[in-house]
Amino acid sequence: MPSQNLQNELHRKHPFASLQQEALVSLLRTGDQLENRLVRFFRDHDLTLTQFNMLRILQLEGRQLTCGEIKQQMIQVVPAITGVVDRLEKQGRVERQRCSSDRRVVYVSITKQGQDVCKQAMPLLEKLESTLLKRLTEKELKQLISLLEKSRQSLAEEERQ
Repeated sequence: MPSQNLQNELHRKHPFASLQQEALVSLLRTGDQLENRLVRFFRDHDLTLTQFNMLRILQLEGRQLTCGEIKQQMIQVVPAITGVVDRLEKQGRVERQRCSSDRRVVYVSITKQGQDVCKQAMPLLEKLESTLLKRLTEKELKQLISLLEKSRQSLAEEERQ
């Protein structure tokens, strides 16, 4: 039997047409709430989620990367990766350098200021992550990850058709 919680939360007078519809609406609602909370968190650090994601990738890699390499590792699809690099460069958080052998290739590296922002935000972000998912057990978290992976596989299959 479908849960009435989401239906009540959305003040819906009519039940969902299917379990698939309820699952999709639930994913969208949950994703929106998580994103809103993370947006507020990163705003407090003068960042966007996308900017932090890029800084974290560069920090974890420990080397300069091309825009293409960064794009492959981003959580969200970013059509204009150059714009994100532009904003972070203006803030002094990344540097870019053109490849000497191929001027079309641009390398991006994190600066000391960018590293400091990551170091300052990470403990607070880890605490927030624990808080946001505190009602889920380790087993449930693993199940959720598995279910979301299956959902992304379905999306990928649909895209190929």
